Amino acid sequence: MDEAKRIITDIKAGNIKPIYFLMGDEPYFIDRVAEYIQNNILAEHERDFNQTVVYGKDTTVPDVVSMAKRFPMMAERQVVIVKEAQDLARTIDKLESYAENPLSTTVLVFCYKYKKLDKRKKITKVIAKNGVVFESKKLYENQVVDWIQRVLKAKSFSIDPKAAHMLVEFLGTDLGKISNELTKLQLILPKGTTITPQAIEQNIGISKDFNVFELTKALGAKDAIKAYRICNYFIQNPKEKPLVVTITLLFNYFSKVMQYHGLIDKSEGYAASQLKVNKFFVKDYVAAARNYPMRKISYIIDKIRTADVKSKGVGASPLAQGDILKELLMQILN
Repeated sequence: MDEAKRIITDIKAGNIKPIYFLMGDEPYFIDRVAEYIQNNILAEHERDFNQTVVYGKDTTVPDVVSMAKRFPMMAERQVVIVKEAQDLARTIDKLESYAENPLSTTVLVFCYKYKKLDKRKKITKVIAKNGVVFESKKLYENQVVDWIQRVLKAKSFSIDPKAAHMLVEFLGTDLGKISNELTKLQLILPKGTTITPQAIEQNIGISKDFNVFELTKALGAKDAIKAYRICNYFIQNPKEKPLVVTITLLFNYFSKVMQYHGLIDKSEGYAASQLKVNKFFVKDYVAAARNYPMRKISYIIDKIRTADVKSKGVGASPLAQGDILKELLMQILN
């Protein structure tokens, strides 16, 4: 995240490298850096003759090298961008010779998504020496919440922590999907707005009351009435709230409660860093730890694993999906 910003800052300052190898499991930052290069290295009138965008499945490394060796026409530089470059993985070593002596008048960009070069290999070392090797890593859930807050702050918005958590629960850690939803909210709501759970519910369609975040909060507080109300909503809306996903999130939640029990330092900041959650939610884990001793947590995790097996049809369980969830809640709360 910070490295992607640094790359863009360097380009703005005129520190432009001849090769940018953008790789890794999080496509969002790869796309943002490549998009900035595509839209800002050349003036608009220079792009027709000096900017080339190709796709890995439609080209070869020798062809890309041939493009990179061309000289710009009536411009200081040319830009060559290879999107979906992971399709060239088997032959990417053929880039080594060019990377050892790249043209200073070419900016060559590889978008190598969901894969990465072996850092021990010569090709990686040569590119890093003469250009930029950027690894875009997936963010943890708590990092995604922080990222949402930073993105919105830069656009003169803020967001309630619960609302941010709702987005992560609904969309996962896919930054591209989250970014699209944030863009919609920015178009609908006036600048300076604090985005609330109500705004998320009204404009994105995520229920502020019936979601896994509220379910885990109710279970942690041993609020049986609320927990069963949410459970019934999940049973009535199986496509929106599939049991397998619910069980996975319950497992993650109670695993964090167990982890909290094991912390020697239970200060808010340290607990947040170890549990990889926003500080705002530490109080919920403190409450859950009070309500569920370590032995009970071990029992709950065992029952969640059993429910997971049943939900996948292993052992030919006669229970319906909704009954599996009800049984699990009963085991947790009793």
